[in-house]
Amino acid sequence: MRIKVKSVNTSKLVKVLVVLVTSALYMANIGPADAATKSITCYKGTVVKKVTSANPKCPAGYTTTKPVAKPVASASAPSKSTAAVIAFNGTFTGKIGLLWGDSYVQVTSVDASGTNALGLSDLAGIGSAAPANQCDTFNGSGTISGGGNSLKVAFDTSAKACAEDADAPTGITITGNAVINGGTGKYAGATGTLKVTGSFAIKSTAAGKSESNAFKITLSGNINTK
Repeated sequence: MRIKVKSVNTSKLVKVLVVLVTSALYMANIGPADAATKSITCYKGTVVKKVTSANPKCPAGYTTTKPVAKPVASASAPSKSTAAVIAFNGTFTGKIGLLWGDSYVQVTSVDASGTNALGLSDLAGIGSAAPANQCDTFNGSGTISGGGNSLKVAFDTSAKACAEDADAPTGITITGNAVINGGTGKYAGATGTLKVTGSFAIKSTAAGKSESNAFKITLSGNINTK
């Protein structure tokens, strides 16, 4: 007896295998491509990186927060002004050193103190006059200081010293204006004018003698700061 073996169509089987393998490869290749992807931008100083993946993350040291650019200061931009007008009113009492003769009065020192709202508590100065009459021009300059700040002042041409009597001993009254011509601390570069009223007395009857006598002065006006 002859048994017939059914032949297998090799060509057809190969085609089927090719189709299966191709399909498997195709599915393997398109799987990740079909997955949803995202992109983020990462920053590190001035360095910028773009990361794209299904779950994107910035590399170490990077962040998704964009740095804020710092404004560049313009050399021509005007600076904020701190100029102000400050009222001043202070009375100072202390000692005045005098050296006087028939035709001169020399103020060798002023050492006085007082209280005022600005904390300028100390006054020092010098001055002079060449009396030909009972009222004559009085020259003087000084500083008003306190709290690490100071004002420089000097009498202008309106300042006068007037004697109560023609001969010593006599009382002297000073009136006029003191001009502010700078200072230190927060009053550096300050200007302004202060009204002045002051008094002291010459006690000695003999010319050419030095004295140290009581002194009082009040200054009031405005300080212009820069």
